[in-house]
Amino acid sequence: MIILRTINDVCRYVSEQRDHGASVGLVPTMGALHEGHISLVEKSVSENTVTVVSVFVNPTQFNNPADLASYPRKEEDDIRLLAAAGASAVFVPSVEEIYPGGTEVQEPHVFDLGMAAEVMEGKYRPGHFQGVAQIVSKLFRIVMPDRAYFGEKDFQQIAVIRNMIKSEGIDVDIVACPIKRADDGLALSSRNALLSPEERKVAPEIHAALKDSVEYSFSHSVQATHDTVVERINAIPHLDVEYFEIVDARTLAAIDEWEESPWVVGCITVYCGKVRLIDNIAYRLPK
Repeated sequence: MIILRTINDVCRYVSEQRDHGASVGLVPTMGALHEGHISLVEKSVSENTVTVVSVFVNPTQFNNPADLASYPRKEEDDIRLLAAAGASAVFVPSVEEIYPGGTEVQEPHVFDLGMAAEVMEGKYRPGHFQGVAQIVSKLFRIVMPDRAYFGEKDFQQIAVIRNMIKSEGIDVDIVACPIKRADDGLALSSRNALLSPEERKVAPEIHAALKDSVEYSFSHSVQATHDTVVERINAIPHLDVEYFEIVDARTLAAIDEWEESPWVVGCITVYCGKVRLIDNIAYRLPK
């Protein structure tokens, strides 16, 4: 595995691989890698000749400076894990390399991301998805991958990125990969490392409440299912639901009745202490 730190180095490397007929997979990450990230890398390795992994904590998608400052950074560990997973190259740029004019651009490009970027995370983190689209579009244009791999824990983000490539005319296959969970059900996340031991003990209750509510949903309304999840989680010390939305998985529009969509997903964000955790679960799947 080689380590690349400049855009020119990545472009040169990918061009050389293309000259030999290679297919290219990209796994965009913000580092602090865990088994969930590694599962994306392994899938890319199995489906492409070359796998490039980016490790970059993107400042433009953080609307809270404290969140940016506290985000875990483990470059040496990340490089070791990626080499073991079979990645071909890791792109580890500086902020200056990605944003040579600084992150505060006079007239930033505004992406057409559709309604998917306005609800849930878009509502509670203004500007977040514009920042995501900014960095992901840059990475797509630098690496020019055939396929890009994202975890379904970030369900809304995948929908937004699909809207972005459509509006920007970027030709790449977006591969959504299943959520990886710890043995106790907690969705793997780099932010889990910020949990105190006491918070880590209760964090799995988020997934437990979601999982139990699926069966409940078959005999109860959308509203009742929503309320029972929120009430159960909020009753647990250290846990506080920021939002829980039950939506059409294709449009991310909230539904009132189960019959409104053949594919229904519940998306939740919960503060565990001061750590913001996201998760989701499918209530209905298309046949």
